[in-house]
Amino acid sequence: MIQLNNVTASFNGHNVLDNVSVQINPGEFVFLVGQTGSGKSTLLRLVYMDVTPTKGNVIVGKYNSETVQQSEKPYLRRMLGIIFQDFRLLEDRSVYDNVAFTLHVTGTPAKDIKKSVLHALADVGLSHQRNKMAHELSGGEQQRVVIARALVNNPTFLLADEPTGNLDPATSLDILQLLKGINMRGTAVIMATHNHELVKKMNARVIEIRDGKLVEVKNF
Repeated sequence: MIQLNNVTASFNGHNVLDNVSVQINPGEFVFLVGQTGSGKSTLLRLVYMDVTPTKGNVIVGKYNSETVQQSEKPYLRRMLGIIFQDFRLLEDRSVYDNVAFTLHVTGTPAKDIKKSVLHALADVGLSHQRNKMAHELSGGEQQRVVIARALVNNPTFLLADEPTGNLDPATSLDILQLLKGINMRGTAVIMATHNHELVKKMNARVIEIRDGKLVEVKNF
């Protein structure tokens, strides 16, 4: 599970998150909402331990932000698939190689890489595009590559930071449905978004960041 315990995150003397606590369990689908700059990305960065709390602690599985070593963070992040709004694909590599890159970095045996990559691409409906270069794809297809890359390690949690922020409404809905399907197979999804229309299309848990605090939203 993921736990934030009395976490404050401060930057330049300003509390972005102020004494917040929350627990997110395996298998959940959670929307994280709030205005631009409210701290959604900061909360996700705390979970994958890219930033450290000013106060309090974050626990992800067996890893605790107070005691985790830098050498342990790659192992922590194998539990977490991370989906970025700006894709962060390698433009000089094929779709297949973009997804495989994650496995090469984590030291996966070569014999296992092909099977895992093809499985992840099939999951997102891109098997037929595996030999194309990333820049040849549409925005929606590029985001599907990002999702495949996040899935390829079979993570317990997917952290999606505004995954539809650069996409048109129809493509955004396709991406939401894809994430919903992944969640229904057992992977927890935490999706940060400011798109309230997407949130209304799913019966899921909604947490709002409001003035640095976390508020559970009912009947969004």
